[in-house]
Amino acid sequence: MTTALVTGAAGALGRAIVRRLAADGHQVAALDLDAGSLEGALNLKTDLRDPAAIEAAFAETAARLGPVGILVNNAAVYPARPFLEVPLAEYDHVHAVNQRAYWLAAQHAAGQMSELGGGAIVNIASITMHGGWSDLAAYVATKGAAAALTRALARELGPKEIRVNCVSPGAFPTAAEEIHADPEAYERFVLERQSLQRRGKPEELAAVVSFLAGRDASFVTGQTIEVNGGWVMA
Repeated sequence: MTTALVTGAAGALGRAIVRRLAADGHQVAALDLDAGSLEGALNLKTDLRDPAAIEAAFAETAARLGPVGILVNNAAVYPARPFLEVPLAEYDHVHAVNQRAYWLAAQHAAGQMSELGGGAIVNIASITMHGGWSDLAAYVATKGAAAALTRALARELGPKEIRVNCVSPGAFPTAAEEIHADPEAYERFVLERQSLQRRGKPEELAAVVSFLAGRDASFVTGQTIEVNGGWVMA
């Protein structure tokens, strides 16, 4: 049984990922600032802006469940504001959660995975990194960084049998859509661009994460998988 750790576990995508990994038979640590009570998971309230909190979460996970063999870097914040109005403190907040925490979590995970003889890291990016998105420059920049970090870590950690891949979700119906003033107009905007004329389900994203984390993807590393209903075709 492998120990999996998922960040941003309280959101719609995070909860689906936790549930799928638990259903796959993994022991799961669920990290979030708003730690809930996800059934079948070790729920750890963790402020991902705090490096010490990340380190403590990995230590507690290893002590209670065993060394981490699967890491899913999923947490993200997405304040919407015109680029020229973004204060440095807000940019730093976005960077800390969406990029620096990915880096630190991957470091801790890779250290524990080395003890196990290998493991899998899955970073969550975003469709927005392909075409840009107005009023979300900080978020878009960090999601592009997640995909680039994936390739760098896959190259460096491969000799340790640690696979690193990325999943880039499209416009899944989550709390993130609250930033759009007109939900119906946004729905039309999404469906006009997708090939599949329906909204994706969080469980469909979780299935791809499960594949990349599992044995069936044992020769897959350094890849970004688009899960967007045919909006962007890489």
